[in-house]
Amino acid sequence: MTRPSSPIRETDNEARSIACGLMRAARFAALAVIHPETGAPHVTRVGFGLAPSRHPVTLVSDLSLHTRALRARPDAALLVGEPGPRGDPLTHPRLTLSVHARFVMRDDPDHPALRAAWLADHPKAGLYVDFSDFSFVRFDLQGGALNAGFGKAFQLVPEDFM
Repeated sequence: MTRPSSPIRETDNEARSIACGLMRAARFAALAVIHPETGAPHVTRVGFGLAPSRHPVTLVSDLSLHTRALRARPDAALLVGEPGPRGDPLTHPRLTLSVHARFVMRDDPDHPALRAAWLADHPKAGLYVDFSDFSFVRFDLQGGALNAGFGKAFQLVPEDFM
């Protein structure tokens, strides 16, 4: 009996381009964390953008459960990529990112550039970005899983996003 071949294709420049394009286009993402009180998985929608360093970022409030979860356990996952207006939603590209969260404090030298980049992509955030309970979270990429359409699955490593 022969084993079936792996459905994961060798990562190539096209896969890298699709993954980076999904990240550049995304303005929101699904964020998966571990609930800090129950230990159960928890998923929520968050704003999404890229820092000038090209790291994924979000802006979160201390009032939210996912902020408490990231502070307690910074390993998380993000899902970016939305289905198009037609066809089977599962044939449209999407990217799951394995990440490690790092809160960017207001006195961090990266904060001003991060704030400016965020507001360029999320202008309505100008209403609350400076509230004391809001913080930026930079996500350090641990790896990714790209589904670029039916039969087009790729595993990515951090270097694939550079």
